[in-house]
Amino acid sequence: MKHISILVPRGAAALACIEGPFIMFTRANDFLESVGQPKMFDVNLVGLNMEPQAYDRLFSVTPDHAIKSIRKTDLIIIPAVNGDMREVIEANAGFLPWINEQYAKGAEVASLCVGAFILAATGLLNDKKCATHWMATNDFRRMFPEVHLVSEKIITDENGIYSSGGANSFWNLLLYLLEKLTNRELAIHAAKYFEIELDRESQSSFIMFKGQRDHQDESVKQAQEFIENNVEEKITVDDLSFRLAVGKRTLERRFKKATCNTVSEYIQRVKIEAAKKSFETSRKNINEIMYAVGYSDTKAFRNIFKKTTGLSPVEYRNKYNKDSMLYDRSFSNQ
Repeated sequence: MKHISILVPRGAAALACIEGPFIMFTRANDFLESVGQPKMFDVNLVGLNMEPQAYDRLFSVTPDHAIKSIRKTDLIIIPAVNGDMREVIEANAGFLPWINEQYAKGAEVASLCVGAFILAATGLLNDKKCATHWMATNDFRRMFPEVHLVSEKIITDENGIYSSGGANSFWNLLLYLLEKLTNRELAIHAAKYFEIELDRESQSSFIMFKGQRDHQDESVKQAQEFIENNVEEKITVDDLSFRLAVGKRTLERRFKKATCNTVSEYIQRVKIEAAKKSFETSRKNINEIMYAVGYSDTKAFRNIFKKTTGLSPVEYRNKYNKDSMLYDRSFSNQ
């Protein structure tokens, strides 16, 4: 039987990230028993101590065990905790040596959404891939530059360490873990029971790009403003360098440091975000939108759009604009 430890953290934890894993694995036990098989999971809520933790001022969760009483576990699940991440990590610092100790003993560790910050604070993610909520990517990169953040991913799996993308995508990681620990048949059964889309890999189509403005570099802010106000123009690094009277290499270095994007990446993300909003709200055809955001090469626009969002322009428009289901024949085979 697999021993599962779901952390009951301090702070503004997302209750669903505690309840969800508990329900998933206890329900899996029910599924197994219904077909005459033994239970596979011993599911426990584990706290720094036995004190109940209050969430959202309405709910309290009482741990089944304190970490000091858990000598060996097979899987640790770290829920999302919202707020200032440095304060979140400090409040839950007591978990970190225990997580490291258990991992050294063979336990696997999974973080849900921004629970990745607590996982990263253990050091176990250094030089490994990690996912988290797309809104937290800039803060995560700034705090943990040694971690390879893959912001578009729903799930990462590396050396017994797992992470999930944002919000409800943690359910996809739970299904993934259930399949790894049992079999495909049980995972499909759970997916149908909980009505979760199986094998979803990307959160790209949900990402809303908002340039990193939490910095003090005024020249970079001016560059960002110019890019965002001239989305239809074909802007180059040389153009910005000349406009701001800043050397090209200096601008590129400062821009990357301030925004976590290169200048070219930022220009591309701003243009694609503008295209996404047009697809969501207007009846313009795809070529009109493409030209409006400064692209003239249909193939290049399609490739960049799909790389950024995970969907083709037609797929994105049809997914998010219920009033515009007109099909553009020139993109019909994309």
